[in-house]
Amino acid sequence: MGKRDTGPPTTGPGERDVLVGFLDYLRAAIAAKAEGAPEPQARTAGVPSGTNLLGLIKHLTHVERYWLLGAAVTNWKATFRLAPDDTADAILTAYRKTNTEANDEIMSWDDLTGPGARRGSSRRWTLVHMIEETARHAGHADILRELIDGSVGR
Repeated sequence: MGKRDTGPPTTGPGERDVLVGFLDYLRAAIAAKAEGAPEPQARTAGVPSGTNLLGLIKHLTHVERYWLLGAAVTNWKATFRLAPDDTADAILTAYRKTNTEANDEIMSWDDLTGPGARRGSSRRWTLVHMIEETARHAGHADILRELIDGSVGR
């Protein structure tokens, strides 16, 4: 049921390479937690707060669009909620598409000290925040997936 944990990613030598390398590593880890997760458990709350595996990924899609692409979010709690017609495939596809768009934006940056998409944040701060946010929710996803079917590891 479980896979052996993978070690930290190999990255390029530059600061941006390291930051994006770790962000991509975490993105892949959280997406892997949803792949093959049985329905309806993947969309069912695993804890009293209502958090569910697919909702975490939907939320992270909005987080990346907000912090890296400048999209508006008016209700953060709603970003965790699934619509009745949301499928695992659609949520993962949207997440990966957003990851690609965000990486394209990041690769256009020539200076990490420049302003991020959000007022008062630098690009460096934004990347570190995205690593922190994704890692936090990847940990939640680890627990939720284990509760669903016993799968552990990355």
